[in-house]
Amino acid sequence: MSAFDTIVIGAGMSGLTSARMLADAGQRVVVLEGRDRIGGRMHTDRSAGFPVDLGASWIHGIEGSPLWDLVHALGIPAIEYTVGSFQVGGRPIENFDGDGRALDEAATAQWIADVDAADRLVEEEIAASNPGDTYLDVTERALDRSGLSPERIDDIREFFRHRVEEQCGAWIGDLDAHGLDEDAIVGDEVIFPRGYDELPRRVGAGLDIRRETTVSRVTRTQGGVVVHAGGSEFAADRVIVTVPLGILKAGAITFEPALPDAVAGPVSRLGMGVFNKIFVQFPERFWNEDTYVIRALGEAGEHWHSWYDVSAVSGIPTLLTFAAGPFGRRMQELPDEDVVADAVSALRLLYGDAVGEPLAHWVTRWGEDAFSNGSYSHLAVGSSHHDHDALAGPVDGVLHFAGEATWGDEPATVGAAFYSGHRAAERILGRSVDLGEFAAGIIARERTEAR
Repeated sequence: MSAFDTIVIGAGMSGLTSARMLADAGQRVVVLEGRDRIGGRMHTDRSAGFPVDLGASWIHGIEGSPLWDLVHALGIPAIEYTVGSFQVGGRPIENFDGDGRALDEAATAQWIADVDAADRLVEEEIAASNPGDTYLDVTERALDRSGLSPERIDDIREFFRHRVEEQCGAWIGDLDAHGLDEDAIVGDEVIFPRGYDELPRRVGAGLDIRRETTVSRVTRTQGGVVVHAGGSEFAADRVIVTVPLGILKAGAITFEPALPDAVAGPVSRLGMGVFNKIFVQFPERFWNEDTYVIRALGEAGEHWHSWYDVSAVSGIPTLLTFAAGPFGRRMQELPDEDVVADAVSALRLLYGDAVGEPLAHWVTRWGEDAFSNGSYSHLAVGSSHHDHDALAGPVDGVLHFAGEATWGDEPATVGAAFYSGHRAAERILGRSVDLGEFAAGIIARERTEAR
């Protein structure tokens, strides 16, 4: 008899969700986590006295979202912050042209109309695309048909490139033509003033989690599985592997026997993007009070394209910008001071001397993180949405996979991680797990422990 019914590898949102559901069903479950903390790519830094979400920040669309239902049931406060799919309008956005001059109302309206028209053409080109076409291919065809001036086309081209980098962490020429098909936001988006990692911490409370236990090999046997981590072996009837796609692509875990092509194929075809965050706090706000986003178009925004006002979390004027795709990989090799200086110099092109000296900063390097090798998955050229779900397995009835990369409807999100963990638990139990009861169980345990 195995020591455990199920071993879960990885204490991110997907792993903790499946472990919690299985433990609630009476299973003997152990979670093996290489990091010295739980949460995975949900990582909140509280060292400054307020939370800074270095990993996931948003729920992207709360309408009809079971993840939002869970957050709401647990009473976790959220702030509405909707920027929907790198939208071009719909919220107060300060736009600047390629020379760093603020767009007036008429120019802003023209810019929004230009992008909306180009996006409609892009949708037509995606529908008519061939296998192997990239998102660069379809956007260039759309721009060729747009009839716009070369200058206006250049601004839209830059916008499209940054949209892909921000949504996928990839270069536009590496993304499949269908790479943004699932990129639809329904309802408002929200961020978390107490830090997003409150969610995995509360889901995982009370589970048997072995931190700093890095798995190197998973062996399928006649009786189940044996998981090797350091000098220890863990035996179970089955295993759920929830490590990020970047770890699977790097071959950091050996599978014996080797993974069948049904799973190994998606691992090789799907891409793992790099999306890094740079938070900068300033002594005074130099942007408009109601601004959601500052956005530099054309040449002024070649590298640092968008800044998001997240001051509400700390009460200190704070902008969040991103370095993603190839630019993100280059930036993460530089010291913090160089990265911040470069970003702030781009802001000064827009606002001049009104930009004060930064008070504090935070810079992430997810592409160099040994436990993720990137930020989140995307549809690389040659992959398909089916690859996401096929990656979930199971293999031989004992090897399951979960995580954002295994959920085809909305990969690269915390929602995808949560739903994939739920799916893995249901497959193992052979029955449905009610998400309302799941939330109620967490609350009931918290109340019992508080007595």
